[in-house]
Amino acid sequence: MTTTEVFLLALLLIFTVPWLLWRGLKTDYYAPLVVVQIVSGILLGPGVLGAIFPAYYAFVFNPQVVTALNGIAWWAVMIFVWVAGIELDLKQAWKHRVETGITSGLALAVPLVFGSLAALIMLQSPGWAGEAGQPWQVVIGIGMACAVTALPILVLFLDKLQVLREPLGQRVLRYASIDDIAIWAVMALILLDWERVGRQGTFLVAFGLAAFAVRALMRRLEPKDRWYFGLIWLAACGLAADWAGLHYMVGAFLAGVVLDSDWFDRKSLDAFRDHILLAIMPVFFLSTGLKTQWGVGGLMVFGAAGLLLAASVAGKLAGVHLASLILKWPKGEASIIGWLLQTKALIMIIFANILLDKGIITNDAFTALLLMAVGSTMLTIPMVTPKLKRASSNVAPAAP
Repeated sequence: MTTTEVFLLALLLIFTVPWLLWRGLKTDYYAPLVVVQIVSGILLGPGVLGAIFPAYYAFVFNPQVVTALNGIAWWAVMIFVWVAGIELDLKQAWKHRVETGITSGLALAVPLVFGSLAALIMLQSPGWAGEAGQPWQVVIGIGMACAVTALPILVLFLDKLQVLREPLGQRVLRYASIDDIAIWAVMALILLDWERVGRQGTFLVAFGLAAFAVRALMRRLEPKDRWYFGLIWLAACGLAADWAGLHYMVGAFLAGVVLDSDWFDRKSLDAFRDHILLAIMPVFFLSTGLKTQWGVGGLMVFGAAGLLLAASVAGKLAGVHLASLILKWPKGEASIIGWLLQTKALIMIIFANILLDKGIITNDAFTALLLMAVGSTMLTIPMVTPKLKRASSNVAPAAP
């Protein structure tokens, strides 16, 4: 078979396997298609089917095919992160800044501490820190991975739970939005390279000046031209950030966050994100699965994933409950919000991919983080659904 034919065979597997599992096993309640796609990537990778059928793996995922898939995956995830940046509603966060600041701060800080402690426990044995990773980078990186909230997946879950446009849903989005900014700021700190600090300083100054010019130009463009120019701006920011050593995904997020969502039609923005998820993000999930390994032993990786999951969930719930005590929320609200905010999925996987690409963590640590992300995301809907039903049943009916 030619390289083109093998590439198309790989695409056939990427799109067919998760869809059959999703529909055949009817997993939508606890594992939406995006989670099944991530799991399928793990199954199709070297750690599972690649180990069982090495000849299959070497044939289908040969270097030429993997290179082509990685190129699609890079662009897919850049677009996805860019859209996530655009959708951040900083105006609402500022309007409710006291409540948002307290909640998002505690919802980020407490799981960060819990996750960092878990990372310190993991580092007592070898196999988790990458060759280029300083101990503090590994600890903060894994800790922040435990604190991440997956904003795009959170939107999908809130819509599925029919609370996206409700006051509760909008509050949760505000909290997650502020944490998203903090997450990428910490990532920039972790990636700070003193040997390239001049480049990084140049990038930040140039980006700030360019952002003002881009915002002025976007206001004058026709709506259809804003989409095209936005993608030009995305590619330029990704290139500049990677040149500076900050990683192209940091540039992609910054490219989106300086743009106003009001400049794009809401329905078009939602449809665009959905189409990216449908058409090209599955390739990213597969390329992510190809990075999973079990070099330190399967039990060790699963044990680390369990430790990280416990730190992530307990830390997020503790942080939100502490905020609820300070802000005097109604009974039961903190638990709902905490379980929603502990959703990991895509953003954490993207975050962990950057740590792996930069050699801060190993493939084994990445695999443990990936399993933690899948577990946390699968817990969200089953945990929140009954809590929402109880909360709605406790609301007194309106007077006739």
